[in-house]
Amino acid sequence: MSSSIPTTMKAVDIRNGKGDASALFINDQTPVPQPTGSQALVKIKAFGLNRMDLLQREGNYPVPAGAPKTLGVEFSGTIAQLPDSSDVEHGWKVGDEVFGLAYGGAYAEYIAVSTHMLIHKPSELSWEICAGIPETWITATQALFLIGEFKKGQSVLWHAGASSVSIAGIQLAKGEGASAIYVTASSQEKIDFCKNLGATQGFNYKESNWSEELLKATDGKGVDVIVDFVGASYFNQNLDAVARDGRIVNLGFLGGNTLKGDVDIGRFLRKRCRFEGSSLRSRDETYQGKLRDQLVEHALPRFKDGRFHVPVEKVFKMSEVKQAHELMESNQTKGKLICVVD
Repeated sequence: MSSSIPTTMKAVDIRNGKGDASALFINDQTPVPQPTGSQALVKIKAFGLNRMDLLQREGNYPVPAGAPKTLGVEFSGTIAQLPDSSDVEHGWKVGDEVFGLAYGGAYAEYIAVSTHMLIHKPSELSWEICAGIPETWITATQALFLIGEFKKGQSVLWHAGASSVSIAGIQLAKGEGASAIYVTASSQEKIDFCKNLGATQGFNYKESNWSEELLKATDGKGVDVIVDFVGASYFNQNLDAVARDGRIVNLGFLGGNTLKGDVDIGRFLRKRCRFEGSSLRSRDETYQGKLRDQLVEHALPRFKDGRFHVPVEKVFKMSEVKQAHELMESNQTKGKLICVVD
């Protein structure tokens, strides 16, 4: 370790390894990670919160093998150290301002992360905005294009419309020429928020049968791509709402993972539709690197000129991470929650 880099750092830890938000605390004796292979050591300026962090904190999220136990997968900061390794991606140097995606460890002052998952931070964007891009926008890119096989002129439904991934997805779909973009959300306020981002129409799942309303809006056709975070409780309605030759991309199980009651699976044949589950964190570095490149090519220019936005609900200090987790758990947010390293 370089003499200018400390051996220990502040990082968010969890008392007894798992628990509710009150179990979070700042451990100032956390060892600074040492980069190996393709990794750089990055001094973190800010990191983004994601729902997987809540699940991991509770002990309900399978962390990839070899990932640090510290929470957090997206961050912004400066390169503090580059090992002398042929695996390090060319073009990086100490002092570069970056943001990126990691397998874990972002709730800290330093992180060891593959150079293949780093992106140069544009001067037009703040540290906080950049920390809110990697996980959500790469996940939305994967769901819409790689798994959902979206093409210009098709229609899309994003469940949890005001969630960070769907906020990214609405903008991506609009930018790539979707014929219509629908969302589900828990309030009219959230629906209006999604419309301001580019959504065509939204359905309040608390006040109506959203699949019936969507079929009315599409004259019975349904939508070409559905991106779902809810799981079992929406499975039946998703099969109603998907169009012929459509794709349902499942990314989570907020509504459970066990189907109850009778479900007509004949719709898979009648509609020739496809249901496919996917994840990002469990993917290998090569797969994630391709998504990084796609993000840099298609989205980064639109961030720089203002066509794409990262709405930030609130910025906390790292020492306020408990309050940040509690706010995310309230399901009242319309955008990213960011922590800055203080």
